[in-house]
Amino acid sequence: MKVAVSIPDPLFRRAERLARRRKVSRSQLYAVALERLVDLEDDSEVTRRLDAVYGTQDSHPDAGLLAAQAEAVRERW
Repeated sequence: MKVAVSIPDPLFRRAERLARRRKVSRSQLYAVALERLVDLEDDSEVTRRLDAVYGTQDSHPDAGLLAAQAEAVRERW
């Protein structure tokens, strides 16, 4: 899809230099950058939702489980 966007001149110049260094087209550079930003936002939303669900739960391990793990580590193989 072809779109027109406006970005500040200094950012445009930096992006042009980066595209040349990476030997990619401007379109490819912008597509990769936008995809990374969208992925980052998606990850942030997942984290926010998980925090909302598990943020109220006690995250301390059960004392019995800790003892069993400690005992298992002491065993000689």
